[in-house]
Amino acid sequence: MSSTAPQAAAPTRDGGHRRFSRGWQIVAALGVTQTIGYGVLYYAFSVFLTPMARDLRASSPQIATALTLSILIAALSAPLVGRRLDARGGRALMTTGSILGTAAVLAWSQVTNLLQLYAVFAVIGIACSMVLYESAFAVIVSWFDGNERGRANALLALTVVAGFASTIFLPLTGLLVDSYGWRHALLVLALIYGVAAIPLHALVLRRRTHTRPRAERSEIVRTATRQRPFWLLVIAFTANGGAVAVMAVLLVSYLIHLGHSPVLAATLAGLLGVLSVTGRLVTTGLQTRLPAALIAATIFALQGVAVLMLPLLGRTVPGAVSCVLLFGLGFGIASITLPHLIVGRYGTAAYASLSGRIAVFSVADKALAPLGAVALAQATGYGWVMGVVALACTVAALALVAYHRV
Repeated sequence: MSSTAPQAAAPTRDGGHRRFSRGWQIVAALGVTQTIGYGVLYYAFSVFLTPMARDLRASSPQIATALTLSILIAALSAPLVGRRLDARGGRALMTTGSILGTAAVLAWSQVTNLLQLYAVFAVIGIACSMVLYESAFAVIVSWFDGNERGRANALLALTVVAGFASTIFLPLTGLLVDSYGWRHALLVLALIYGVAAIPLHALVLRRRTHTRPRAERSEIVRTATRQRPFWLLVIAFTANGGAVAVMAVLLVSYLIHLGHSPVLAATLAGLLGVLSVTGRLVTTGLQTRLPAALIAATIFALQGVAVLMLPLLGRTVPGAVSCVLLFGLGFGIASITLPHLIVGRYGTAAYASLSGRIAVFSVADKALAPLGAVALAQATGYGWVMGVVALACTVAALALVAYHRV
């Protein structure tokens, strides 16, 4: 799927222009599959939590463990998926993943006990590693090789569109469950995902036609993982990912703890998704003028300030709104900043492999950090949780500053 830099950067009548057009067809297809994929394979789970717990005679934490397991499996699968993407591209892998995801959701609708549920979600975790952001980003990075502005715009467009997954699929899933029950709702969602994702991945994506030799890709990865900059990226995006995951899970509960009504708390938390689009737009625009690492470091630092101020200002509505707005600006910037930093330092030949190595840490932390935060909140109170989140944001910012200086 890659091309030389002149082809990507300077479209010509018989080659570059067609490649540019094909690139945006791929972005459009991935926009559809990522939106539906996140909606069905991730966000819809929260709607099914209560009815599944009732029918399977299990507690909510036992049911929620299935999603945690899925995320951890996705993290562990990331390096292998990354190597496959670098070697062969995304067409076969993402098509297979969408078939696997569809089959797993169908199986999910038939589970009768926790063991079956956990087994299904282990499969969903594998499917997620094959079809969601990390794989889609690798396809775009490879296709827009040599066209930095095109790549930035493509990643922005993809994340803006897919950012509406929860907005679309949470109410849709709720309506389906209310009308047909959770098992039939899953059958409908599986059909929606399979009909959209399987043909789009199979027919629109293209095989990777120009790849570096395997030994050369392996050497890039070995060299990178032995050096400080790579591990600074791991620290930065793992710390920030954990902080964001904790706030996504606990913000509503904490705002209620501060004295706000459940409706207001949920409304303010809902702003995070909208603000993630704003943050991505601002970040992409600034990247043409300022170093991406310093832009992200500044925003991560501001998130830390927002979290520190929340216990002090959050008891009033204006104070809570201000803190949520400030934190929300950084809610989605990691997804578009990390590809830019990896490509800028290491090129595109081993992008997916390096991204997969980072995902082992960052994705696993997104699954585990909320569990630790809930335990800490129960043991010591929310104040300590906010302090740890602010510390994580600070660590992420300092790591990116150090990365920029190396």
